[in-house]
Amino acid sequence: MTDTDVQLEKVPRLGLRHLQALLLFLGLVVNTILQFNVGVAVVAMTNATSTNADLPYYNWTERQKSYVLSSFYWGSALTQFPGGYLCKRFGAKTVLFWGSFGSALLSAWTPQSIYVAGWRAYCAIRWLQGLCQGVTLPCIHQHLANWAPAVERTRLGAFAYTGFDCGNVLAMYAAGMLASSYLGWPGISYTSAALGVSWCLLWLLLGANCASEARCIGSAEKRYIVGDVQRRRSVRRERRLAIPWRGIFTSAPFYALLCARCADTWGLATMQAELPAYLNGVLGLEMHSNAFFSALPFLLMWAMCYVYLLIADVLLRRHCLSLTALRKTYNSIALWTPAGIMLALGFVDATQKPLAIALVTLSVGVSSAATIGSELNTIDLSPVHASILSGILSTFTNLVAMLTPLVVGVLVKEPTERSQWQVVFSIAAMVLFGGNVIYLIWGTAETQPWNDNEPHCEAADSDFEDAKLEISAEATANKALA
Repeated sequence: MTDTDVQLEKVPRLGLRHLQALLLFLGLVVNTILQFNVGVAVVAMTNATSTNADLPYYNWTERQKSYVLSSFYWGSALTQFPGGYLCKRFGAKTVLFWGSFGSALLSAWTPQSIYVAGWRAYCAIRWLQGLCQGVTLPCIHQHLANWAPAVERTRLGAFAYTGFDCGNVLAMYAAGMLASSYLGWPGISYTSAALGVSWCLLWLLLGANCASEARCIGSAEKRYIVGDVQRRRSVRRERRLAIPWRGIFTSAPFYALLCARCADTWGLATMQAELPAYLNGVLGLEMHSNAFFSALPFLLMWAMCYVYLLIADVLLRRHCLSLTALRKTYNSIALWTPAGIMLALGFVDATQKPLAIALVTLSVGVSSAATIGSELNTIDLSPVHASILSGILSTFTNLVAMLTPLVVGVLVKEPTERSQWQVVFSIAAMVLFGGNVIYLIWGTAETQPWNDNEPHCEAADSDFEDAKLEISAEATANKALA
């Protein structure tokens, strides 16, 4: 038995790396609730659904609602790219803490602001929340790149990202139930704020930028994560590593990934922001029913994440597919299946409620394959600059998410008119189809040459960072993880 075998056998099956993934999962849950509870809140505050008769309600136009729904992305698009730089400069722990904490405080101030200045104040609060939460995805990507060993990066990364789906479920269902309770629509903002502050305290106590900075990590797990050479690399030097701008912006795989992420965002944002309005307007579902059926697609999405993860684990371990083939297969499922379903959804009316709900649920549920299909592809292309790539991508995807409700606000003049929703779903289907075609042609999971632009004499220091996001079949790794 070699020294390497002995060291790997000492690595805990559940260690600090799993705790970091759990913290990222919970962080995404909280931030997703803070971001997407607006879809239910807007419906609730423009319809008297609460048992509290003292709460004010507002007669906002569809155009004004679209401004509220999109204003978050106006702010988020401005900080996605700087968020990648701030993450590399100050570390994911600090940047993610202040971004989440600021968003939680703004959520607590939301009801009082609306009382004073109506929908304009809501837009301002949402814009500020977007500024705060724009740093979230770059921090998530960089934290995963720092903590997840190559042999476990698919598992840990996909698990962390299921927090997004769990947050969607809670944002839809719990927000709907709160809106119908005595707390009414203000209760959505106060509860979301409390969850956000609670997570920030956990993150402050238990989070660590990387294994070499962690206080309670064993030596075997530290060596397993970073390796002896990586452990000797200074954090200050890593943060000064030059960013290969030319390599990034002349990379065909990067642009293919950008198209795939923008397409997926367009389809998902259509459902996240507009699903409560569609269920209420076309299908005539009341708030109690709306809360359940709005959450149901995202509950399936959450469950399917684990199914996809298990299948991907088996396929990679048995070498049935290369990582690139797996990415493209999963992304095709995530984009083309909803595209076909959305085309069919436009022909369903209020007399076919069960069919409409089944189609909506299936459309959103299968789209969780995009987590493995393209969401984690930034770490494939460049583990060293994962936060920078994520920041660039998220800037564009937030612009797409900002545009989606504005387009719906223009196309849907009367929420009860099914033909207007047909146009919305048809556009989303075309975007989904085209985005995946580009990804199939030019996408890849291969680490790009510009990943490490250091001098050749230092190339040996980047062994860990050059690792691709795949499950290794090496004998020693299998033995340690068996």
